[in-house]
Amino acid sequence: MPPDQPISGGDSRAGAMRGFFAIGMERISKPMNVGNLMRSAHAFGASFVFTIGAEYRTREARSDTSKAPAHLPLYAWDSVAAMQLPSGCKLVGVELLDEAVDLPSLHHPMRAAYVLGPERGALSPELIARCDQIVKIPTRFCINVATAGAIVMYDRVKSLGRFAARPLGEGQTAEPLMPHVHGDPIIRTDK
Repeated sequence: MPPDQPISGGDSRAGAMRGFFAIGMERISKPMNVGNLMRSAHAFGASFVFTIGAEYRTREARSDTSKAPAHLPLYAWDSVAAMQLPSGCKLVGVELLDEAVDLPSLHHPMRAAYVLGPERGALSPELIARCDQIVKIPTRFCINVATAGAIVMYDRVKSLGRFAARPLGEGQTAEPLMPHVHGDPIIRTDK
């Protein structure tokens, strides 16, 4: 079972985010896509990666040049029923469904596992029923599964990370991010 504690990411901004996230694939068949998604997960600071009904073959996934399985856990579940996520982790399906929330409007859960479907298909009805939310990337048609996963992870880091605000005009530079200041301790008492 995946750990309840987050594993620190590579980038200090991604690693400084509260909570944790994972990304996975159901019934994926192309090793290059698995490798690409694993490498992106490693780069964005995922806590773990998972597959459902798929096999990750390291030798065939030549696109994972970061050797992600050496740096973050990989869980391979045979079925949706076998999947065990950490306590409090929300499962977010990524699928082009009319009722799905548009990614730019998503409030990312603090503890989330994002799951994408196979290259030529969709998330299984069993997995959709298990998801706490379904999100869609607002594109006109399906995009590559590894690319879709990278977009979701970027949106999470952008939404929950601590970055300077974008400049208002083209060609302007962003104002530097002010350093975090720790306040006085807060003492809570039960009354």
